[in-house]
Amino acid sequence: MSTLTAVPLFAALGDATRVGLVTSLGDSGPSTAARLASGMTISPQAVGKQLAILESAGIVTGVRRGRERIWAVNPGTLAAAGQQLADSAAKWDAAIERLRAFVEAEPS
Repeated sequence: MSTLTAVPLFAALGDATRVGLVTSLGDSGPSTAARLASGMTISPQAVGKQLAILESAGIVTGVRRGRERIWAVNPGTLAAAGQQLADSAAKWDAAIERLRAFVEAEPS
């Protein structure tokens, strides 16, 4: 996952409501917006809008079944995001270790 494709993903996950929807879908499996809204303080229409944002970032997918859309998490996208975070963490850890070694080095 490139930095450019990661930006909309992390932006979409920057909202607590959307994170809650992803968590609900991950815990309970595919669901409709109406079913997801039943455990929230927002309307099914508002949930649908939040799911559309998540879909545009590739985090969830929606499949139409009759009059409803069934929403599910796209685990590949989340796995790629997790890997990008792990790679960034490793780079920062290495940079901090180089800084520590420099600071602790004996002056010549």
